[in-house]
Amino acid sequence: MQKNTVRDWMTSNPITIDADASIIEALHVMKERDIRRLPVMRRGRRLAGVVTDRMLKDYSPGKASPLDTWEVHYLLARTPVSEAMNDKPHTVTPDAPLTDAASIIRDERLYGVCVVDRSGELVGILTIKDLIEALFYLSAVSEAAPVY
Repeated sequence: MQKNTVRDWMTSNPITIDADASIIEALHVMKERDIRRLPVMRRGRRLAGVVTDRMLKDYSPGKASPLDTWEVHYLLARTPVSEAMNDKPHTVTPDAPLTDAASIIRDERLYGVCVVDRSGELVGILTIKDLIEALFYLSAVSEAAPVY
């Protein structure tokens, strides 16, 4: 059986964060779960955007900021993640061919895409790591196939 759709390789039920959560909360979730991106949700399963560790770092004041550590923490604890997120994330459906998702990731220089069903509800996430796993698997299957 050929495993060549997004559904075959995506991470189902990914870790998410609510749009009203603070930037500090998002940073803590990412650190605790060792992930680099979070789908941002509104009212349960409705995708509002995506936030990455890089977006949060770019949003945070730099070391040259006149703010001290406590002021920065206070500011980030009061700022909703929705202010730092990409509100138009690239998405694919679970039934999309894996090559289509890979093309989007390559062409847009992304590290992953959100997977949504036909009603727009988040059902998974597909990352470069998932694509590499698929590449290894599909290469092994191809090499094991008899040549006629």
